[in-house]
Amino acid sequence: MKADNVIPFSPRKRLCEKAEAYMDSIELFHDEKEKAVDILLKVMTFAESDLKQKIVLFLGVFAKEKSVWSFYRMLTDSKEDDEIRHVTSIQLSVMFPYLKNPQPLIDRLIEDLKNEDSMLRMHAAFALGWEGNSQAAISLIELLYDPDVEVQESAVNALSNLRDDRIFNLLVDRLENASLDQKQSILFNLWRFYSKQKEVVSVYLRYLDHDEADLRYDALLLLGGIAAPISYLESLHKCIDDNDVRVRLLALERLFEIDNEHLEIFRNEIKGLLCDVDSAVKRAASRLLGRLEGSGCILHY
Repeated sequence: MKADNVIPFSPRKRLCEKAEAYMDSIELFHDEKEKAVDILLKVMTFAESDLKQKIVLFLGVFAKEKSVWSFYRMLTDSKEDDEIRHVTSIQLSVMFPYLKNPQPLIDRLIEDLKNEDSMLRMHAAFALGWEGNSQAAISLIELLYDPDVEVQESAVNALSNLRDDRIFNLLVDRLENASLDQKQSILFNLWRFYSKQKEVVSVYLRYLDHDEADLRYDALLLLGGIAAPISYLESLHKCIDDNDVRVRLLALERLFEIDNEHLEIFRNEIKGLLCDVDSAVKRAASRLLGRLEGSGCILHY
C-alpha cells in the first residue's frame, strides 16, 4: 500500500468527537455517564480553547464532584490559557455551594490568595466569591490593598458575591480612599447587595457630583439599573449641564423615560443643548424638544 493512501489515525480527534457527542446528547451522556465523564476530563487536558470552555461549563453542571479538582488544576496552571482559567474560576464559584465537602478546596484557594503569582491570586479570589462563603471574607478584604489592580477588582467582585451586608459598609467606606480603578469596580458591584438598594442609590447619587468624570458617568449609568429617572430629577438637572459629553448624553437619554409633564421643567436646559459641541447631544435635545412641542423633532440648531 502506498504511503499517500494511508489514512492517519488520530485518537485525540476521535476523543474530541466523542466528547462533542456526549455534550450534544444528554441522554447519551447519562447512559454512559462514568465513561463519558472520564473522556470529557481527558479531552479537557488537550482540547482547543472553545471546546475546553464548553467542557468546563458542561461538567460544571452535570459532574460537579468528579470534575472539581480538575478545574482547580486548570485554574492554578500558569501555562493554561488565561481565558480558560477565568472561565474555570467562575464555574468553581457557581459549583461550590453544591459540593458535598468543599472545605479542602476552599482551604487551598485561600492559601493561593497569598501566592506571588498575581494571576493566580486573581483567579483564586474570583472562585471564592459565592454567597455564604464568609470564611473567605478576611482574606479577600486583604486583597483590596493588593499591589495588582486586577487582583483588587477580583476581590471586590468576590466580596460582593458573598452577599453579606457587613461587606457593603466596608466597600462604601473603602470608596473614600481607593484608587480610581477600585472606585469604579466597587461602584459596579454595589447593586449586588439587594437588601441595600436604597443605600446604593444614595451612593450613586453622591457620585454624580464627583470631580472625576468617569465616576460621574458610571454612577449615572448604574442608577439606570436600580432607580427610575423620575426619582432623581433634581440630579438630572445637573447632569445635562455636565462638562463631560457622555454624562450629558446619558442624562438626555434618561429624560426620554419620563412623561412630558415632568420633562417640561427641563425645557430651557434642553434648548440650550441645541447648540452643544457634540452632535449626538444636539440630536437628543432636538428629539426631546420635538416631543414636548408635539412635532417629533426640532432641527434649527
